[in-house]
Amino acid sequence: MTSKLTTGLVLAASLTAAHAGSGLYYVPNDTEESIPIKWSVGTNLTWDDNTSPGGVNDGDENVSINPYVGVSFVAVTPQTTWDVYARLGLVYYFDDLAGTSDDTFSSSRAGVNLTHRFNERLRFTSRNFISYEMEPDYSYGFASSRQNSEYLYWQTDNSVGYRWSERVATYTGIQFMGLEYDNIANADRTTWTAYNQFRYQLSPQSVLTASYRYSETSADGLASDSTNQYLLAGIEHRFSPNTILVANAGAQFRSVDGIGGRDSTSPFLELALRSQINTQFGIRAFTRLGMEDYDTVVQSGPGLAEYSDKLTLRVGVSGDYQVSKFLGFFGGVDVITSSFDDGTFVTGPVGTSAPGADEAIVNAYIGTSLRFTDTITGSVTYNFTNSDSDVIGRDYDRNRVSVGVQAEF
Repeated sequence: MTSKLTTGLVLAASLTAAHAGSGLYYVPNDTEESIPIKWSVGTNLTWDDNTSPGGVNDGDENVSINPYVGVSFVAVTPQTTWDVYARLGLVYYFDDLAGTSDDTFSSSRAGVNLTHRFNERLRFTSRNFISYEMEPDYSYGFASSRQNSEYLYWQTDNSVGYRWSERVATYTGIQFMGLEYDNIANADRTTWTAYNQFRYQLSPQSVLTASYRYSETSADGLASDSTNQYLLAGIEHRFSPNTILVANAGAQFRSVDGIGGRDSTSPFLELALRSQINTQFGIRAFTRLGMEDYDTVVQSGPGLAEYSDKLTLRVGVSGDYQVSKFLGFFGGVDVITSSFDDGTFVTGPVGTSAPGADEAIVNAYIGTSLRFTDTITGSVTYNFTNSDSDVIGRDYDRNRVSVGVQAEF
């Protein structure tokens, strides 16, 4: 019979195969029971006082409607677990957005996750996600400035885990990711990452990890390709059955091609926490500090500048509190700070140094949900965003109020 310690090791190994498979909030969790097909259909009506923030039409007020339909299910057998979900929707603005003749945009995403256990020692994990939408979702770790353009984001992460002994296991995998904007130059990225993680079960509650990641990013237009390597030490600790911490810290070694490209070494940190305090109150949190490949070409004075070093700190907290069966509250905040350094002009005075820049974005929301019947729920949400930036055209405030209704069956 497999010991509790060994079971804990195999479970923990399965939990972190995809270090960013479901966004920065991701804290892995094995599903133990099947969940039948659940359908949802609903719509949101949103007032937005700034649909073109930071641009020449900053402050353009508009109203939109967001109808959608969703489906999800989980199928669990002793060997295989499937987790499938999809939400197809669109956003229709009653007035055309400033700077574009379009008034209808996609708001869709889907995911398929698979875990197959060949035996007690060997398992395969695949996490797959795709979205085609417009509004930035800060929890996925690439959005910063607001763009009036739809983007296609996809990611697939596939890995094999093997338990070598009662306490030692490894996870080895490869991840592919793509980001493509419809109407934004120099923003597209394609990245592949190979990784290996050694795991040591310190106790039934704690697993120590040591990881190496190698990543190559191909960039679009004036943006340069880059290579990143990571050496990380970490811990996964279960404080209680309902509170889990996953943390990694170490060094990031970065090499950037192009006119102003250079090699650099910087600290790297990622942390995710999930806690269900009680049956009513749950919270999630994340932190990530590191050099990013996204949004590295920006306007600076007489031209566009590319920054080899964009050190970004992302922090997010979200929570929900269920007052009763019918009434609940939810809220959260994202804070993103970026330092643009080692910049070189790629238009205008090409090849000359560009001044550094700092940027801070705060995005906060609060809302309430009210269950009218067993299947129908209404919601009201207020969202505030502030961007304080040295980058030209990226200072703005934005307020949004959304009223929605959803049916599940």
